[in-house]
Amino acid sequence: MQLVPIRVVVPSSYGQARVSLQQSSPRIMATDWLGSIVSINCGESLGVYQGRVSAVDQVSQTISLTRPFHNGVKCLVPEVTFRAGDITELKILEIPGPGDSRSCGDLQQTELGIPGVGCQVGPSQNGTGKMLKKPISSSAPQNIPRRADVKNQDIIISPQQQCSKSYMDRHVETLTQSKGFRRRHNSWSSSSRHPNQVTPKKSGLKNGQMKSKDDECFGDDIDEIPDTDFDFEGNLALFDKAAVFEEIETYERRSGTRSRGTPSEKPARYRHDENILESEPIVYRRIVVPQNANKEFCTDSGLVVPSVSYELHKKLLSVAEKHGLTLERRLEMTGVCASQMALSLLGGPNRLNPKNVHQRPTVALLCGPHVKGAQGISCGRHLSNHDVHVILFLPNFVKMLESVTNELNLFSKTQGQQVSSVKDLPDTPVDLVINCLDCHENAFLRDQPWYKAVVDWANQNRAPVLSIDPPINEMEQGIDAKWSLALGLPLPLGERAGRVYLCDIGIPQKVFQEVGINYHSPFGCKFVIPLHST
Repeated sequence: MQLVPIRVVVPSSYGQARVSLQQSSPRIMATDWLGSIVSINCGESLGVYQGRVSAVDQVSQTISLTRPFHNGVKCLVPEVTFRAGDITELKILEIPGPGDSRSCGDLQQTELGIPGVGCQVGPSQNGTGKMLKKPISSSAPQNIPRRADVKNQDIIISPQQQCSKSYMDRHVETLTQSKGFRRRHNSWSSSSRHPNQVTPKKSGLKNGQMKSKDDECFGDDIDEIPDTDFDFEGNLALFDKAAVFEEIETYERRSGTRSRGTPSEKPARYRHDENILESEPIVYRRIVVPQNANKEFCTDSGLVVPSVSYELHKKLLSVAEKHGLTLERRLEMTGVCASQMALSLLGGPNRLNPKNVHQRPTVALLCGPHVKGAQGISCGRHLSNHDVHVILFLPNFVKMLESVTNELNLFSKTQGQQVSSVKDLPDTPVDLVINCLDCHENAFLRDQPWYKAVVDWANQNRAPVLSIDPPINEMEQGIDAKWSLALGLPLPLGERAGRVYLCDIGIPQKVFQEVGINYHSPFGCKFVIPLHST
């Protein structure tokens, strides 16, 4: 029978024993190797196996390992058998002593032992298979630390030892060190704080149960742990993004199709209020008057709102009243829109809330004995209903218009205050002054003493002024306004009118068409919009 030479590496403490075994009989030699933990290198094709020797057959020249590991991963089969011709190198990691009674299936208890530096025994140059012992650095016996010893003491390995260790040895050692660090990190013992202080241990069934649960949760009995982490960066480097997109673009150019979201196509950026869907071109001039407007305004969205003459505006209101939009309805709509604008100017919800009851805003409402004054009284009634302190000035007249009388009766049912003398107006500045003194037709009122006195009071009060439907001629305006509110369509107001706002008083579109105005509502979702001079 011809023996196949195999390179065998054994621990240094067993070097002498290994030579003596060469001189013994094959039966004794095979029996003594049983139970040893070995590492078998079968070349690049089969890889490296580790396990405990369960059988050695010198007749068929085979060796069997129980509970084997293949390249660091536990095998699915309980036992594997190798032929001598398949083995390139055999390393003996641990040899059981004479009094060692451990069974062959106890591999898990010793797989974390650190092997010593061994001597190499290999075939001679003449090919006879005779084993020769090579010199070793030290003949002193080396202890193989058990698992418990590895946890409690630091492991110092020389560079020569590190080079002679197999893949399994380095993997096991790294695993042991990482587990030891994890245990020390999870259980921050008192030795790190006070090296000489010992933490007393508690006894009892409850503590024992907790300890068993801790061992079960944080124990080290892990059969399979990957030796290396997944290399995300390396795998990502294998993907050539530029080449892939170039291939996609080449295909699209050839086929004439184009997919959305390609890198070369920069997506358009839209505002939060901009429509991304394609639509018809926007027409900004939606209102066309029959005569050339003396002045044009535009809204915040860019729509053009032309001004109309006083005669056309008066005709528009007359036709709307003929179709059912009576003066009472128009007064109510004007009062609501004017009060909404006034509440916004007073501060809105920041000023008018239950926490600011002690800071009620005060509004001085200056009205004349005409329709413009009735519009102001309607606005004052709505403001008073919203917890605003309203002071209404209306001069005493023997006979007034029915619309003024009706609005005055409704206002008297509110908490508002009515005065007829300038002396009863407040001496301190108010929050807002609403001017409804001026009228388009009754110009003689400006010569009355009460009118001049009220104008002087308003100019000296230093409060901001809101004018409702002011006249066109600036000479007819005795009070400079900061804001002006126009009805339906604006009049060509001058600079003394301040900033112009437009309110919707509910005139239907066909009424505009009846007077020759091509009209499309510029209000959108609001009833009061600001206008800007073009």
